[in-house]
Amino acid sequence: MLRLLLTVGLTAALALTGATTFGAQAPKPAAAPVVVLETTKGTIEIETLPADAPKSVARFIELATRAFYRGHRFHWVQPHLVQTGDPLSRDMTKRAKWGTGGSGPSFALRPIGVAEMSKRSFARGLVGLAYVTGAKPESADSQFFILKVDNSTLNGKYAAIGRVSRGMAVVDRLDETDSIKAVTVK
Repeated sequence: MLRLLLTVGLTAALALTGATTFGAQAPKPAAAPVVVLETTKGTIEIETLPADAPKSVARFIELATRAFYRGHRFHWVQPHLVQTGDPLSRDMTKRAKWGTGGSGPSFALRPIGVAEMSKRSFARGLVGLAYVTGAKPESADSQFFILKVDNSTLNGKYAAIGRVSRGMAVVDRLDETDSIKAVTVK
């Protein structure tokens, strides 16, 4: 009887710690995809946040996988953030229209169609999915921003799609002439 109680007790303890009776650990959840942007100033790695905004992250990964962002300039560079994702920014003659393009036919916006507002605090290094100023969050498409400073005024208003895990020094040096040379997802 004592042997049975010890076996049951040991099995329960192993189950609580995630180990099996054979010493193996229970499988860990898969790591979130990382989007790597090779820019004219260096490499930026973005760890995605699918738990925060699953549809927005899926869209970001889809576009990154298709190399959609290759050649895009950082069309909006401010002391507090940089923004990219407008295919019109590939063409210097369309500079007046930068910030209005998207991923659809002839660069029209192709909105995700869902408003995913993250509860996460919008801190330095956070990557958010942008939408057209004055429009509804459902209009978000391909453009995204990276915060250079904490900005709590954005909390609850945008989808947090990632955070820079490597390369914030590169983000800090970007200007409007810089572009994305290559994009990979790992």
